[in-house]
Amino acid sequence: MWKLFLLFTVVPAIELFLLLQMGSFLGPMPTFLFVLGTGILGAWLAKREGFAVLRQLQQDLGKGLPPATRLVEGALVLAGGMLLITPGVLTDLTGILLLMPPVRRSLAPRLVARFGGIAVVRSPIPSPTGKPFTSKFDS
Repeated sequence: MWKLFLLFTVVPAIELFLLLQMGSFLGPMPTFLFVLGTGILGAWLAKREGFAVLRQLQQDLGKGLPPATRLVEGALVLAGGMLLITPGVLTDLTGILLLMPPVRRSLAPRLVARFGGIAVVRSPIPSPTGKPFTSKFDS
């Protein structure tokens, strides 16, 4: 319950405070352009990085490697793009970090290790070795 309270009350309040501070320092139009610009940048970066992760996923699958880490990277790209589209300073910084390949590549295996037992990946298409992909979301 506290996590939801923080997520839906405290974080937006901090974002609003930071945007108001930014607006009083820079003025309303530069603050508006900042919010608009980060939204456009977020959409563009999410598209670019999403296609890069998709290409890497296809290469990994072609080599018979488990897809877990690349799938999590794809989810991080999606989350980063959504955070950049959302107006706010903290969400923008978090979104930019999630879209940066070095950050994403270091974070994805940790998330797979932490939450790997929750999901099971099954593919009807066999790997190049002839065995179907069925694993507990491990990398």
